[in-house]
Amino acid sequence: MAKTILVVDDSSSLRQVVCIALKQGGYDVIEACDGQDALGKLLSASKVNLIISDVNMPVMDGITFVKEVKRLPQHKFTPIIMLTTESQDSKRQEGQAAGAKAWVVKPFKPDQMLGAVAKLILP
Repeated sequence: MAKTILVVDDSSSLRQVVCIALKQGGYDVIEACDGQDALGKLLSASKVNLIISDVNMPVMDGITFVKEVKRLPQHKFTPIIMLTTESQDSKRQEGQAAGAKAWVVKPFKPDQMLGAVAKLILP
């Protein structure tokens, strides 16, 4: 059975690129346009194995979203990859402190992202 990944980004074109790469990698994908939208989809989805989230988004940013996800008992251990233009160490440390497991800087290579996904999703 395919693993399900939640992709959170306010850019629909970027979500499309990520989703195509993930689907080619054999994953099921759920899309959300910001942290708040993602939380709603996370709560209604049966099982999300991994989350890929942008940092800078309207309504609810990625770091706040990660903190909210980690408060949910059923998603406390769900791995989260931050996919962002932010490359400063301070932002990266803030993301890791919130609970993000990996940090991929845009622009990214689909193979690079699939590699990070494969490391974090248990077979």
